[in-house]
Amino acid sequence: MQDEPTPIELTKSVADFLRNDITPLISGHQAFKLRVAINILDLVTRQLTQQEGRDAAEVERLRGLLGMDGSVTDLNRALAERIAKGEVDLATPGLAEHLWQTTMDKLAVDQPGYASYKRELGRDG
Repeated sequence: MQDEPTPIELTKSVADFLRNDITPLISGHQAFKLRVAINILDLVTRQLTQQEGRDAAEVERLRGLLGMDGSVTDLNRALAERIAKGEVDLATPGLAEHLWQTTMDKLAVDQPGYASYKRELGRDG
């Protein structure tokens, strides 16, 4: 069933309304709490628009590294166990690249304005 507006449209609309119409009316600690709420809505919007594809790509990288199938949670747990046991390390082909890409993907959702993230994006291009 396709419902309109979508969750993405709803969260973006609420964040935009708060940012554009309510923020100018509020000051002090209430303005700070409002900015926190807007940031949360922006984060949820990014999660809804980006997370699924990034999780799928992470699962594919993990499958290649580990030679097994599973959910993103199960595969990450298996990778952590292998790292803890010393079975894989940064010399393992593909591991460093996987960790870097996973970090960049998480920053794209959680902290896209982070200066170091933006700098690293510039290096990739």
